[in-house]
Order: sequence, then C-alpha cells, then structure tokens
Amino acid sequence: MSSNNDHVFIPMSQRDTNGPPGTTSNDLKMVTEGALLSFHNICYRVKVKSGFPLGRKTVEKEILMNINGIMRPGLNAILGPTGGGKSSLLDILAARKDPRGLSGDVLINGAPQPADFKCNSGYVVQDDVVMGTLTVRENLQFSAALRLPTTMTQHEKNERINTVIQELGLAKVADSKVGTQFIRGVSGGERKRTSIGMELIIDPSILFLDEPTTGLDSSTANAVLLLLKRMSKQGRTIIFSIHQPRYSIFKLFDSLTLLASGRLMFHGPAQEALGYFASTGHHCEPYNNPADFFLDVINGDSSAVVLNKEYEDGEGKETEKPSKRDKPLIEKLAEFYVISAFFRETKVELNQLSEVQKKNKNVAFKEITYATSFCHQLRWISRRSFKNLLGNPQASIAQIIVTIFLGLVIGAIFYDLKSDAMGIQNRAGVLFFLTNNQCFSSVSSVELFVVEKKLFMHEYISGYYRVSSYFFGKLLSDLLPMRMLPSIIFTCITYFLIGLKAEVGAFFIMMLTLMMVAYSASSMALAIAAGQSVVSVATLLMTISFVFMMIFSGVLLCSEELIHTSHPQKEIIKPEYQLLI
Repeated sequence: MSSNNDHVFIPMSQRDTNGPPGTTSNDLKMVTEGALLSFHNICYRVKVKSGFPLGRKTVEKEILMNINGIMRPGLNAILGPTGGGKSSLLDILAARKDPRGLSGDVLINGAPQPADFKCNSGYVVQDDVVMGTLTVRENLQFSAALRLPTTMTQHEKNERINTVIQELGLAKVADSKVGTQFIRGVSGGERKRTSIGMELIIDPSILFLDEPTTGLDSSTANAVLLLLKRMSKQGRTIIFSIHQPRYSIFKLFDSLTLLASGRLMFHGPAQEALGYFASTGHHCEPYNNPADFFLDVINGDSSAVVLNKEYEDGEGKETEKPSKRDKPLIEKLAEFYVISAFFRETKVELNQLSEVQKKNKNVAFKEITYATSFCHQLRWISRRSFKNLLGNPQASIAQIIVTIFLGLVIGAIFYDLKSDAMGIQNRAGVLFFLTNNQCFSSVSSVELFVVEKKLFMHEYISGYYRVSSYFFGKLLSDLLPMRMLPSIIFTCITYFLIGLKAEVGAFFIMMLTLMMVAYSASSMALAIAAGQSVVSVATLLMTISFVFMMIFSGVLLCSEELIHTSHPQKEIIKPEYQLLI
C-alpha cells in the first residue's frame, strides 16, 4: 500500500485561507472580510411520483441530508458520483433552488444571503447558454449593458469588456460568432470561457459553475480549470461541481467536498483527502487518480479498499466477510466523517459564524432591484433578438423566400378568377387557404422561443432583465419582421394575381386581416412553446391545434352540424374568413 506522499500536490494559493482544520481566529477574521460562504445543516427533500399513471403515489425523496461546510476564497470543488447531490447543493448555495422542501442556512460572511444575491454572484450553467448568432464581444456587451449600473459610462463598460476578454484569452476570437448548428463558431473551450466572461462582467466575489468540464476534451478542460485557478488567486471564491476530473485538474483544488447519496463523505482541504481516507482504512494505489479512487470507494468497486485496521498496521489478518446486517459503506463513511477532526473543526467555525448571524439578524436587506430601466432592457433585448433573427436564416430569410414562392404558386393556380358561380366557389376556397396558410406559417415562432428558453431562464434568474422586458422585446422582434412583412408580401402577390376586388379599401382590409391571423396564431404558438422544451413536440401540438381549428371553423362543415363544444376551436379562422368574404 502506498502512503499519501505518493501523490504530489501543487502549492495552494492563499494557504492560510484554505488550510487544514484548526484555522486560527485571526485567519477567520481575515477570511470573513472577503467572500466566505458557509452552509449549516442543509437538508433538501422533493416529492416525486411513482407507480403506474392511474395509481401514482407521491413519495418524499431525500436529496441532501445535514450538509455542513465552509467555502473560502479559492478553488472549491464538489465531487461525487452521478445522483449524489452535487448540482442540488450547488444550486442551493447559489440561491437558485425552490425553497420548498429546503431547510438550513446559507450565510455570506456570517450574514444571511441578501435578496439580490443571485444578481450579484456569478453562475455558469453546465450547458453554455450564450447567443450563438452573436460574436463573443457582442455577448459580453449585452451582459455589460444590462447588469452594470447606469452610473458607469460607456467608456468604462467597454474597458471592463476588454479586460475580461484579455483575462480569458479571447482576444483572437473576440469578433468571431460563438456559433450555432448552422454557423461555425469558436471552439468548445472558447465557448465555455465566453460563458464565464458573461458572469465576470459584474466582477463577482463568488462564482458558481455547474460541471464546467462537461463536453470538453481533457486538454481543454485542463485549460479551463487553470483559468479558474488563476482567478481564484485574485481573491474570488469559486465553487463548482465536477464529476470525474483527471489528476492534473484534481491537484488544482484547494477545498474538496465529497458527496454520495446526499450525504457528506468529506469536506476539507483537497490535499488532505487521501490521508483522511487512509485513516478510514482505504488506501489509494500508487499512480492512481485520487478522484477516481474516491468514486471507486464510494461505489464499492475499488480494489484498494481495506476495511481491517489490523491489515493496515501490517499484521496481515484477513478481514471477515461483511454480513448482510452490515451498514452500507456510504453510511459508514458518513458516520466516520461526523466523528472526525475535520468535522469538529468545521462545526466550531460554523458556530462562530452563527453567532455573527445572530448579531446581524436585524439587518435589513434591499429588495431585488435591476441595474437598468425597463426601456433600456427592452431596447437591448429587441436589438439582440433582431440580430438573432438575421443570424438564423432557417427562420427568417427562408420564411420570406417561402412566402414569395407560395404567393406565386397560389397566384398561378387561382389566376384571374371569374365572377361566375364556379369563380365564387374558387374565391371562397382560396380565401380559406390564405387564412390557414398564415396560421401554419406562424409555427416558425416556436423554434426560436424553445431554443432560447434555457437562455431566458438563466438570464432572468441572474437579474439581466424583467420578464415584461423580455416578453415585449420578443413581440417586437417576432411580430414586426416575421409576421407583418410576410403578410404584406403575401397580400401584394396574391391579391392582384387572383383578381380580387380592385379597391384600395378591400386590399388593405385583406392585408390587415392576414396580419391579425398571423399575430393570433403566433401568440398561440408562443403560449404552447412556453410549456415545452422540445421543438418537435411544440410544433406537433401547434399543428394539431390548427387542424382542429380548420375542421371546426364552420367552412368545411355547416355550423349547424357542429356540436357546441367545438365553438372555441374556430375562434381564429372563422371570423377572419368571414371578414375576407
């Protein structure tokens, strides 16, 4: 068996703020002047449904159980197997979890988290949520325009943006598009750094990251962690979850929090974790990655597990086979940690911070306030949405081309209709088709909304803008160019080719009617898309809804033959069709 010396760790930055248990009161005072985050007796339960659809029962599932710890300035890693509670703990510390089922306290420098903590701290989600049709600089400009105070001049904001670009090593790609599935953009590592830059714009003292190495190759992942390490040396408290880092990444950690099945296995300096596990009877083999070793021990499939202390001391006595009544290994490790010196020292510091909280319990925190006004947010959201439309040819330019093509085809088929009995029947048919065409063309608004949903949720929670600003910004950017312009083009082509009434008033009535149909259908599409996360599902639901409206509109079947319950289904198509007639 190897000793802890088989693994060499790089020196920690600010060793006094990330040292072993036993930090002196002077050290604690120095830390509390910075960004020190502590969490006390965190428990989190959720209600889940189980069983068959007709007989489902709601059961309570415990996600986290009595989690305690302190995150100091430096690189604080939360490690554990899948489903261990890493992301849940991270979201709770970042104040981004539903408080229902949550108990315990999270303190910042001994005081409760302020209401605007989500706005003042940085949070980088696992899936990079940046606008791919914009350049790296434009994404950072958007963050700066909405999150920095209006008291800062534009020159100061530009300097902040340039500083972040230089700090993250993005100077060469600053004016390159981030990239989408249709546009080739920057690399995965540069995209991740752009996401980090969006949060660094506000210069947060605490930065949260949810599995920042996911989807990156080993070299790029190592570069991202080296960047975070350099940032932590500037005094930032960086807290992140990670699944299975390689050794070159693991040795960068200052603090390690090890979770399994919602229980705390270890919390303390990362370089002392191997020694702690050795004291529990679990030794890491030479040249083995400590992170892999910890996960193997928790999962019970490590060849290095030695449960008998006598064997560890060299007596060589074989261990007895565990009986069925023995506790699971995770419970044993959790109980061992509770009686360890690491936990005792952590509890002493937590009690000190709790005393500070009692003194600050009457401190009033301001309510959440946005850095910018409604009009300022509306202007920037509309501007970005317009750019995004232009950068998505499949949803903007393609729709204009399809509109022109369909207009010419319909005009050719129904060219110069006569006023006899057959012509009147053909006119009724083409007007019904024009109305339905506007409905089905509005389905394109679903895609951009569903794709942007994750982006909206992240930006709204982070305090970029109000919901109303985003809503009206989307309306302006979608209704004006994507509903009004195609309706105008469609009317101009079909009206004269079909040979409808040669009157100015009739022409504009038809144009306005088709616009109203497009607006109504687009609003319905957005409403359905708001509850869906998959584009294909939202599109399918929209298509089904429009088909029912078409059937029950009273045009294909006499109204007297329809049942009363079908009447709401014809509210979009029938009134507009009657207006055109």
